[in-house]
Amino acid sequence: MSEPNPYKSEDYEWGPGGQPGTPGQPAYGYPHTPAYQPTLPEGVPVPPQHMPGPPQGTGAPLLSLGDITVVGDQIITPAGPMPLKGAVWNAMDMSRTEEKMPTVAIVLAVIFFIFCLLGLLFLLMKEKQTTGFIQVTVTSGGRHHATMIPARGPDTIHWVMGQLNYARSLSM
Repeated sequence: MSEPNPYKSEDYEWGPGGQPGTPGQPAYGYPHTPAYQPTLPEGVPVPPQHMPGPPQGTGAPLLSLGDITVVGDQIITPAGPMPLKGAVWNAMDMSRTEEKMPTVAIVLAVIFFIFCLLGLLFLLMKEKQTTGFIQVTVTSGGRHHATMIPARGPDTIHWVMGQLNYARSLSM
């Protein structure tokens, strides 16, 4: 690769006439300007960095359902803020409450049946267990967000619906 180019002509130089890249000489019909901005002696100012989160000065949260928070006139979600005015709120109960007889009741009924017939009363013991989620969705400003709230008991849906009705009243 150290050999000179055998196809190079003495008469022709590629590019515009004159010495290319000479300061002050026009290149391709445009005045010469440097392709970079000179560095300032004090350096380039860096814009202030802001942490993501709710806008400053909006106040305390009015309502929080799962990862949906209502602050001032905005709905803050992980997908971004939405306008509160005109928001449509929905909830769907996907929980269930099961009633079953605990194992302790069966064991006590068998033990006390041998001693007296009153042991059969232990079979009347019941245990309620609630499992599942309540899905809350909000649509506003062309965006949609859904969150799942775990059902802790049979009254969780009543609490969520109370919060949802408050959010609907704020959205008007």
